[in-house]
Amino acid sequence: MNYFRCRSTSVVDLKDSEMLRTYALILAFIFVSALTNAQDSADDQKRAMIARAASLELKTISVPPPGNALEHHAAGFAKVLCSAVFVTGLSPDFAAENIGYFTAPYDERAKMKWRVDRENKAVHVTLPNGVTRTAMYVGDLGCLTLPRGEKAPFFEPPNIESRLPNAATTKWPMGDMLPRGGLPAALDANIVTKAVNAAFEPQEALTAAYVVTWKGRIIAERYRDGITIRTPLESWSMGKSLTATLIGTLIKDGDYSLNQPAPIPEWQNKNDPRKNIRIADIMHMSSGLRFRAPHDPDFDPAGGYPDHRYVYTGTINSFEWAATRPLQWQPNTVGRYRNSDPVLANYLIRLAVEKRGGDYHSFPQRALFDKLGMHSMVLETDPYGNFLLQGYEFGAARDWSRLGNLYLQDGVWDGKRLLPKGFVDFVSTLAPAWVADGRPMYGGFFWINGTQRFPIPKEAYYMAGAGGQYTIIIPSHDLVVVRMGHYKGSSAGFEALQKSLTLLMQTVPERRGRGLPDRN
Repeated sequence: MNYFRCRSTSVVDLKDSEMLRTYALILAFIFVSALTNAQDSADDQKRAMIARAASLELKTISVPPPGNALEHHAAGFAKVLCSAVFVTGLSPDFAAENIGYFTAPYDERAKMKWRVDRENKAVHVTLPNGVTRTAMYVGDLGCLTLPRGEKAPFFEPPNIESRLPNAATTKWPMGDMLPRGGLPAALDANIVTKAVNAAFEPQEALTAAYVVTWKGRIIAERYRDGITIRTPLESWSMGKSLTATLIGTLIKDGDYSLNQPAPIPEWQNKNDPRKNIRIADIMHMSSGLRFRAPHDPDFDPAGGYPDHRYVYTGTINSFEWAATRPLQWQPNTVGRYRNSDPVLANYLIRLAVEKRGGDYHSFPQRALFDKLGMHSMVLETDPYGNFLLQGYEFGAARDWSRLGNLYLQDGVWDGKRLLPKGFVDFVSTLAPAWVADGRPMYGGFFWINGTQRFPIPKEAYYMAGAGGQYTIIIPSHDLVVVRMGHYKGSSAGFEALQKSLTLLMQTVPERRGRGLPDRN
């Protein structure tokens, strides 16, 4: 007699119920034990990182940024709202609720009053003590926050014209016209559709844009209501990878080399130990500078407002602030995710371009965007005109896809080399100082999937920005996946992206051989 088809007594039901409860308890114990072990392992690694850093620390002083934290939050909030309204085109109410928590924490916003001045294209945020911080739209350079008491920045914002052809009548990738026809036969259309849908579920993920290219061809694309293929979205620290790319073009042109000491003017005294910081160390996020950041394993909020955010919200000369920080460790010994390094890389970009006699503010457009067909990029500055490309930049998902495909193609575009040979390998190879810290996850202003944060090959690498912004490059599968979303949905958005990538891996075949993918 089949037991599962013939349960006729309450005794059997009781035993069955007890068995299920026992199994449930066993599974719960295993699950909790696994979580506990994982947490213990993470805690051990964190303690080891802190101990290692302490043993290598130099006897220099950490001086926190000046000013009131709430006022810095207000400055950040004004800029976030200004860019959301005048660059992205979102409603102010939606932006205040969902956008840009990084420099304007959500819980702090309730303490402020804000007003959008559409006539003058400005946003004013007022604190309980009556202090008002203002951000203004300055045209092609987006928005910037003004120092207290100032009505204009300390430079003349330029007009930056694109030399690109009309995107609507130009074929992808230089324009937005896509070839007709369905998916390549090698791909399962049903799985691709499920992958796209997964990226937008649940609604709380607030996914704004999702673009997938295979061999350079767009095979999947979807946008949130109100977002288009040309909408510049908050991109945050994906701008660090953009910074890497601009540095790469300068290296190709002979302005710099990776292993040379960074020629920061403030470091050129013969007795200055910072003279030994190489450009490679800066790009590896291992310059060793004292620059407190929330990502530090021993970060203590009681230690004052972090430098990491101050270069956004302090309305200062961000290049000068980063360049005048002392060493905490010798370069290339400790890896820390700190904005000092991308800020200094952007300083190097300005130094090289102006040394050439070139126009600094139009350089990204001429050196990169015009060459890749990137039509939507908006790069913002501090009040002194210094690009804040560690996170204050905006771009459409298709443009980030174009940038990802430049890396997928080893820095070659339309048959022309834009990045030097070996540069793509450099940014996608683990940084030595991060490996020494037991964190195989960072390269040269790019993250690496070394800990398999994503369900894709460990060799994949990616641009990442706060709030759930990703451009993921998977060379083994000829894939570039761009996911962008509104900040509030970042947690749910990350889980949605995980599910989407799992599905893509089920249908996209591995590349045969090592040749570059065909963009046609």
